[in-house]
Formats: sequence, C-alpha cells, structure tokens
Amino acid sequence: MFARLREDIDCILERDPAARSRWEVLTCYPGLHALWMHRLAHALWRHRLRWLARFLSHLTRFLTGIEIHPGAKIGRRVFIDHGMGIVIGETAEIGDDCTLYQGVTLGGTSLVRGAKRHPTLGRGVIVGAGAKVLGGFTVGDGARIGSNAVVIKEVPAGATAVGNPARILLREADAQREAVANRMGFSAYGLASNGDDPLIKAIHGLIDHAAAQQRMIDKLVAALQQQGIGLEDVKAEAPRADPHQLDRLVDE
Repeated sequence: MFARLREDIDCILERDPAARSRWEVLTCYPGLHALWMHRLAHALWRHRLRWLARFLSHLTRFLTGIEIHPGAKIGRRVFIDHGMGIVIGETAEIGDDCTLYQGVTLGGTSLVRGAKRHPTLGRGVIVGAGAKVLGGFTVGDGARIGSNAVVIKEVPAGATAVGNPARILLREADAQREAVANRMGFSAYGLASNGDDPLIKAIHGLIDHAAAQQRMIDKLVAALQQQGIGLEDVKAEAPRADPHQLDRLVDE
C-alpha cells in the first residue's frame, strides 16, 4: 500500500515542475487525494456497497472538484494535474502512466444501462485541458488529446488528436510526419510552443520550404541565362508558388 502511495507521489514529482517536495504533493495536490479516495470508493463498489461508494465519490467531488464514478477503473501512476472540473464516467478505464489536465471529461454517449459507455485510455495517454472524450471506444497507448478537443471516435496508438470534432494529426506508422511533430514538441495543452495549431504550423513550414525552393530556382535560372542558356520556355511553363496566398488560405 505504502509503495503504491510513494509511486503516486514520485510520478507527480517527475511530471510537474511546480512540485517542490513530497510534503507539498502529499498535502496540496487534489488530484492525488481524488485518486486515493477513488480507490476506496472503487473497492466499496466491487463489494456491492454501491450507495456508500457513490456517497464517498460525491464527498470527493465536494472536496477536490474532481468527479470520478466509483465504477471507473484507473491504473497506476496516473497524474491528475490541477483537476478542477474533471469528470470520469462509470465504465471509463484509464491505463498506467496517463496524465489528465483540468476540465477533462471521459463521458458516454449511450443510455444503455450496463453497456460500455465511456472511453478506455491506453498506457501513457495525455489528455489536455478541457478535452472531451465521449463514447465507449479506445484511445491507444501513447496517444495525445489536445486542449478542448472533442473526441468521438477511436484514436490510434501514438496519435495526436485536436479540434472539434477531433482530427488525427499523426500516426506512428507515418515516420516522416511523426519526426516533424517531435521536432515541434507536444504541449500538454494541445498547442505548439507559439500557441499555433500544430497542423497549421506544419503546413506553414511546408509553405516556407516551397517559397525557399522557388527563390533558389529563380537564382539558378538567372545564372544560366547569364551564361547564354535560354530558358524562356521553361520560365513560361513553370507555375510559381505564391506563399502569401497560401498563407491566407491556411489562416482562413
């Protein structure tokens, strides 16, 4: 039991740069308190003490601002950062090493009693602030859900989803796109370092690259013409990229 508690504290110290000491984490982190109280409520739920489990869950919500149904299954080293406004439904499952930020909802879209109504998060999933994951599907291992995303269908392992409705920005199978995304970095709040949508940032990067190539081609053509090599036909036929027009289309 104490090893499990130490593990919870260590994972917070590892992932939260604001955490200064074990004592601070132990006394001042509502996400940690909510998880510990949920474990007790979940044990009561499994022993069919359903009203008592729900009452303890209700009390936990009052004390921490985090609502976790006692039927939800939560793995090890889960970190709930800040946590205010988080809602985790009855049939939700959260794998080991996941991170949830404030305002996250793991909700359901079905009214069928006893059905799998809430999502399953794989290992190491990050869910950004305000994200809503709705439905009985799976979010694969290592996936990342951006801030305020609304996810209503399965997210592959290693993918990043942003937007409403959420769209997939990358997959592990696409090595080139993954490498670009890793260079951009992932913010836990689903934003690139300068606040842009990572997809838009990637498109702007491609536009800049195309514009640089066009400038290089123009210089090569000019140099060849200075040497008396006529390229009028090539210049007439070659389409020119207008980066400003493309930027306007992306921003719209």
